[in-house]
Amino acid sequence: MIALSLAEIAEVVGGQTHDIPDPSVQVTGPVVRDSRDVEPGSLFVAFAGERVDGHDFAQAVVEAGAVAVLGRRPVGVPAIVVDDVQAALGALARHVVRRLGATLVGLTGSAGKTSTKDLIAQVLRRKAPTVFTPGSLNNEIGLPLTALSATDETRFLVLEMGARGIGHIRYLTELTPPKIGLVLNVGSAHIGEFGGREQIAQAKGELVEALPSAQDGGAAILNADDPYVRAMASRTKAKVLFFGESDEADVRAENVRLTDSGQPSFRLHTPSGASDVTMRLYGEHHVSNALAAAAVAHELGMSADEIALALSEAGSLSRWRMEVTERPDGVTIVNDAYNANPESMRAALRALVAIGKGRRTWAVLGKMAELGDEALAEHDAVGRLAVRLNVSKLVAVGGREAAWLQLGAYNEGSWGEESVHVSDAQAAVDLLRSELRPGDVVLVKASRSVGLEKVAQALLETGAEGEVAAR
Repeated sequence: MIALSLAEIAEVVGGQTHDIPDPSVQVTGPVVRDSRDVEPGSLFVAFAGERVDGHDFAQAVVEAGAVAVLGRRPVGVPAIVVDDVQAALGALARHVVRRLGATLVGLTGSAGKTSTKDLIAQVLRRKAPTVFTPGSLNNEIGLPLTALSATDETRFLVLEMGARGIGHIRYLTELTPPKIGLVLNVGSAHIGEFGGREQIAQAKGELVEALPSAQDGGAAILNADDPYVRAMASRTKAKVLFFGESDEADVRAENVRLTDSGQPSFRLHTPSGASDVTMRLYGEHHVSNALAAAAVAHELGMSADEIALALSEAGSLSRWRMEVTERPDGVTIVNDAYNANPESMRAALRALVAIGKGRRTWAVLGKMAELGDEALAEHDAVGRLAVRLNVSKLVAVGGREAAWLQLGAYNEGSWGEESVHVSDAQAAVDLLRSELRPGDVVLVKASRSVGLEKVAQALLETGAEGEVAAR
């Protein structure tokens, strides 16, 4: 964080200082909420959760080098006490962002946010110092913590924005007002909470509504291939730039194909020129993510050649998102277990088929959460798609939703041993250990709550007789 005195922080957040001998002492380290992340000069933010109360770690964090604690009560060490810790954290982030000379890029969407954010960051940091959301910390706590990690040298601040209801993104944009806003898509993720795609579109569009006008440098980057997103052009006063494979897109891809290993290759066209891209990531769905990143980079002054080179060299920065690892025995594990929704599930299955061309393919799938009344139909559809794509074997893991996956495969014609329903992750591991053969490709994917990353990890440990070669 940029250096601020404890007195200034207390004034910004409307707090009272306690046990602070010298209010002019500055916070020069990161602002953290996890006591394990404390460094000398840190400010520790104490949240009282259901299981753990951060205030209980006050003494330990100060001994580890924290300058003070931001919390709801005095804790016997230097502290700034406020009524609402979350609101105080947001106010501090807003204050710091106003002092930065950085360009803020906000992005949202139903699927692909984290992968696209990682691509944008890897492209932009070739141009100037860039800070971006780690992992998927995109809510009212994670976003301000990310913003507070920026320094005076930061020129681009890339912030992923998540939403579980109307008004959530509007709140995040008030904390960290973006100059560039990117909307990827409107899909089925959290449809059970929102009530329908129209409501999801309303929530996601709050990002473009918050942008400054075109005259003030605002730019909305919109997916021309998604009708819900394309319609958001009427909701902003910012300049609009479209990306996609549509002919009307300002940034588009031509001659899209997959390499023999399942990596996308295409000709990138931007208003400033064209250049060829071959990505290190796996799956055709990354083409849209790459075009979104390219549109942001173009708007910030990068040439087509610079963007194409950066996209071709970019890798995956976040765990359990299409992590492709080959065991010494030739079995390939595709760990995409961080999260799942219908759109990302379909994309992952197509990527599995592309990677496994000519080999046996396994889809180890679990529950897609928060689909509401659409849950049965969507799980059934994914099971059917696995059969249509000729996935060699579907392993549905878990309870009711897994049974729906297996039922969809059965109804599509998988009547033999092509699909199976098992109770939990350990049962899936036991089955795969007994049946996998060298050369097989295994996709592991479900919503985060299912914990299917344990399957991928167990399978990699099983095959780790020699050094595992990660691609």
